Order: sequence, then C-alpha cells, then structure tokens
Amino acid sequence: MDILERLESNVRSYSRSFPTVFVRAKMSKMYSRDGREYIDFFSGAGALSYGHNNEYIKKKVIDYIANDGISHALDMFTEAKEEFFLAFEEKVLKPAGYDYKLLSCAPTGTNAVEASLKLARKVKGRPGIFAFTGSFHGMTMGSLSVTSGKTVRAGAGVQLTDVTFVPHPCSFKGDVIEYIENIITDEYSGVMKPAAIILETVQAEGGVWPMEPEFLRRLRAMCDRQDVLMIIDDIQVGCGRTGRFFSFEEAGIVPDMVALSKAISGYGFPMSLLLMKPELDIFSPGEHNGTFRGNQVAFIGAKAALELREMLDLEGKTKQNEEFIRQFVKTRLLTLDDRLQHRGTGMIHGIDFEALGDESLSGKVANECFRLGLIIERAGRKDCVLKIMPALTIERDELRAGLEIIEKAMTKYLRQ
Repeated sequence: MDILERLESNVRSYSRSFPTVFVRAKMSKMYSRDGREYIDFFSGAGALSYGHNNEYIKKKVIDYIANDGISHALDMFTEAKEEFFLAFEEKVLKPAGYDYKLLSCAPTGTNAVEASLKLARKVKGRPGIFAFTGSFHGMTMGSLSVTSGKTVRAGAGVQLTDVTFVPHPCSFKGDVIEYIENIITDEYSGVMKPAAIILETVQAEGGVWPMEPEFLRRLRAMCDRQDVLMIIDDIQVGCGRTGRFFSFEEAGIVPDMVALSKAISGYGFPMSLLLMKPELDIFSPGEHNGTFRGNQVAFIGAKAALELREMLDLEGKTKQNEEFIRQFVKTRLLTLDDRLQHRGTGMIHGIDFEALGDESLSGKVANECFRLGLIIERAGRKDCVLKIMPALTIERDELRAGLEIIEKAMTKYLRQ
C-alpha cells in the first residue's frame, strides 16, 4: 500500500475512507489482502447494481472475449452494439412506450451530460441552462457548470457560466415551479430563457433527496409551456435503482433527454448513453465523439444485465427490499435519536445526521461501519448523510447484516 500512497495523486478519496488493499470481490462481498470480508453498501458508487463478478454477466463477457469479439470500434456498426440496442428497445423502451434514439458517448456519465447540454443549446439556440441546488452531474467543465457544490466548482479554476441554479424543493418553502416559471417569463428577472433544465429525480450525492412524482409532472408541464427541454440525469438512480428501469417512470413523464451510465454496463465497465427524442437528434456526423465511445465489451455486459433483470424480477425484489430497509430504519435506527431523518426510495436510502449538530458524527459512524466490516459512503451537505446503496441482487441475510452493522455503529455514538 505504501507505493499507492506515495505515487497516487492527492485527489484520491475513497481509498482514504476505506484504507485497505482489496484483492477479490463477489456479489455483495469484498475481500481485503489481510483476509477480511466486507459487505458492500457502496456498489461502486452505483455502478455495480448487479453485484461484483455476477456469474451470469461474467460468463457472457468471458465467452465474447474468448471468441475474439471486437474489443474496440469507436462508433462503427458491430454485432455487440446491434444486440444491445435490440435488447434495450425490446426490454426497456417499448414496454414503457418510449421512442428514443441512442448516442453511445465516451466512457463515463459526465460525457453523457456534456452531450445533453451541447445538444440542448444547439436545438434551442440559447446558451442558458437551469439546474437545481444540491445537484451533482459530473466533473468535466460543462457538467461541473451544472453541479452546485462550491468546493468542486472551485476546482475548475475559471468562471462556470451560462447556468442559473433554482431551488430544489427540499430547500425552498415556496412553490418551486411557480418560482422557475416566474423568472423565465418576467422580463425584469434578469434571467434569459434557458435551453433546458437538468435534474436528478433523486439527488444522490446531494443527500438522497427524492422529487415527488407530482412535482416532476408539474415540471414537465412547465417545460412544455415555456419551450424548455427537460434533461434527466439518471446516471446513479436509473437502471432499476428505484424499482423500474428509469427513475422517472412512476411519475409518468417523458423527458426530452436522459443520461445513463454507471450500472448500465452490468459489470462495472465504463459506458454511457444519451437518450434523446428523435426530433432532437440534429447532431452532424462526428460533432460529438470520442475514441472510447461505444465500449464493445460493455455492450455485452449491458445486454446480459437486461436479461438478468427479467430473470430475477429485480423490479419486484427492489420493492420488497425497499420495504425491508424502511422498516429496519424506522424501528431500529431512527429510534436511536428523534432528530435523525430518513429519506429514500427503492435501493437508495439516506440517514441524515445534520440535525444532531455534530458535523463529525456521520464520519465517525461510517468509519466504525468499515471497522465492523461494512463499506458505506456519505453524501449531502457537510457529508452528514449516510448513504445506503447495496447491489440490487443482494441477499436478504446480507442486507440485514449490513443494516445491523449500521445499527451497532450508530449505537456506539448515539447512546454513550
């Protein structure tokens, strides 16, 4: 580990929270070099929704590589891409009634966000974008411009322009939709009409703040009235994390564009997609590209993941586990201090310590969880939210064991 600490940039973060060398992982367990076993409630920041080294997906990937399948093809036509597109249309788009075109972006989620902002401005001919306070959309310059955290924004070193932040409903007592529409229509607001508004239906890094379905419906209607595109960043909470494949399906809305990444590849491979309504696809050939767009091996994993999702009824299992988590949190965690708050949906939940007045408390609990054999991260303002985000495939006994570790860690600091 010494060479890693000596040579790796100071920018490293997760290795500071989990200071050990991992050597193996299987489904919801990770194993360190010193022989310790850890339950994983982190899931690669949401990229490992099907667990580590899922056998079904792994076999499909290994067979593809063993048969000399195409490993790199930029955006050329390949059988791997064709089969994934067919599966995505049949298993995801058609059942939900969505008619989207797909753009295979460069490897990570921020690339899909960048593409969405570029396309929105091109379609509408306006430079402005609206984003919500508490948002996180990526670390490249365009994505960072619509990310609200002051610390990460400062890392850009330049002004991040053409973005107006509007209040998230969690932090504003008034009517957010009326507020947004007012600043769009009031000629004295000082704010020009944007090309688009970008949002997460559940702000994950922002502290696990879900938007209500009615709010999303009203926002969709407002965007239609004002000729503003709606972009949903489903990078962390899409691909079944909230139950249905897309996090916005429960609200019954159709976004103009959807950014996907993280869990879409099924195996943790770098992959991102931008979904767009067909009439918006006005890109010229090569106008948005990248050497590693269209990860061929990731297409294989992504197709297998869609098959596995059906085979295991992961939508149903996610809803069952959601109720189990809710009941455990309500009866065994929130009872430790009545100032604690719980938010969540599907298989992403947050325990908020902010009201307890000790900014170090969530960190102490997370560190104790790691000492007891649980990998869990924090989120939100001042990192006061303990984020529960296990794999969708986690076994019930593992889920219970992980929650019991949280209970032990919280008890240590809340009942002294």
